[in-house]
Amino acid sequence: MSSEMMPAFIETSNVERKQDLSEDQEESQKPRLGEEFEPISKRQMKKLMKQKQWEEQRELRKQKRKEKRKRKQLERQCQLESNSDGNDRKRVRRGGVHSTLRLIIDCSFDSLMILKDIKKLHKQIQRCYAENRRALHPVQFYLTSHGGQLKKNMDESDKGWVNWKDIHIKPEHYSEFIKKEDLIYLTSDSPNVLKELDESKAYVIGGLVDHNHHKGLTYKQASDHGIDHAQLPLGNFVKMNSRKVLAINHVFEIILEYLETRDWQEAFFTILPQRKGAVPTDKLCENSSHDKKSTRVEGGLDSDSSEEETSRNELDSPHEEEKQDKENSTESIVNTVPNSMQWTGDD
Repeated sequence: MSSEMMPAFIETSNVERKQDLSEDQEESQKPRLGEEFEPISKRQMKKLMKQKQWEEQRELRKQKRKEKRKRKQLERQCQLESNSDGNDRKRVRRGGVHSTLRLIIDCSFDSLMILKDIKKLHKQIQRCYAENRRALHPVQFYLTSHGGQLKKNMDESDKGWVNWKDIHIKPEHYSEFIKKEDLIYLTSDSPNVLKELDESKAYVIGGLVDHNHHKGLTYKQASDHGIDHAQLPLGNFVKMNSRKVLAINHVFEIILEYLETRDWQEAFFTILPQRKGAVPTDKLCENSSHDKKSTRVEGGLDSDSSEEETSRNELDSPHEEEKQDKENSTESIVNTVPNSMQWTGDD
């Protein structure tokens, strides 16, 4: 055999060998004599059909995702344009002057909360940050003892927190970098009632969402560390039908509002949600005096006179309402025990 025919002969042999191998594989895959096909159930058939359909629609789903992203981009762009008009709630700060008051959220209670409450705390911190950015007199905002479950949750669900501005986020306890004489712990269990805010002080809010499971804990911590403590003058201005429990962001926002208005009552009624059923205490006093006056007038009526009988009937309805208000007022006084006002995060 000549040298010119050798490569062609080798190539032909390789092709024949490959064909033989493929034929052997096909023969091995064919069912042997005596073997039976395994029957496929209807459920398996449906799964195979769905799998095939899912594969066929992959490109269609990809196209839909692209369209959805484009639509969201357009919506965000429209929202930014509307924000530029100043009509949206997320407005730019109104040229405010920074306050020197330091407001601290103490996050050292991480181990006392379950994940559900940690998530609530995270949301309330987000609200505090947003409100402080929009405030007329933003405070020096501190987040201390930051770590544990809270940090992990923020890393997973809100990675942008690392870019937050006008906030001091520290893993250390607040007592490590703020003088003890400058600290005032805000706790509803304190017998001291704030009259006004001292902007040279640092006020601490307990970052604890516990649904009143740990009553008096923040007060005990402040006392053990020898830190001054006080409560907001809520009872002096407000009577509420619901529990006197304020969320962390409510306490934070009330302080921001007070710095702007210098009026506690206005600050309370601007921030407190309507579901709390808040009523001014001066209105309760007016209702109480009106109730006594109505009682005296009714007692002096003569039942024999038809005109006076008509007057009595007209007085009956408001008198009952005023009596009910008086009873509610009594219940409020009984319920206004310091332990019933716990500024946990329970909203």
